[in-house]
Amino acid sequence: MAKGKSIEVNDTNFEVEVINSEIPVLVDFWAPWCGACRTAGPIIEKLAGEYDGKVKVCKLSVDDGGQTATKYSVMSIPTIILFENGKVVDQVVGVMPSFESDIKGKIDSIIK
Repeated sequence: MAKGKSIEVNDTNFEVEVINSEIPVLVDFWAPWCGACRTAGPIIEKLAGEYDGKVKVCKLSVDDGGQTATKYSVMSIPTIILFENGKVVDQVVGVMPSFESDIKGKIDSIIK
């Protein structure tokens, strides 16, 4: 994994990278054809750098990870889900003007 970069996950490696992670994980459910996802992408990458070592940041394309997206009831993208100890602890759906600060607030509330 490149330092401060997001990790691509899919149905195959989701459990290893997300569920079994020793640190909290932010998962960006997205798709390359989604305009709002393209807006969120650079913010997600920025957060990966800012929270490097404290939160693992993963990206799951719903085109490649449909089973996982269905399991977590992802109906709209982008959907950002925060996991801690393998469990969903919070989520954000869509991109609002306060997207970056909303995500930071949610991350800050779970990191120790």
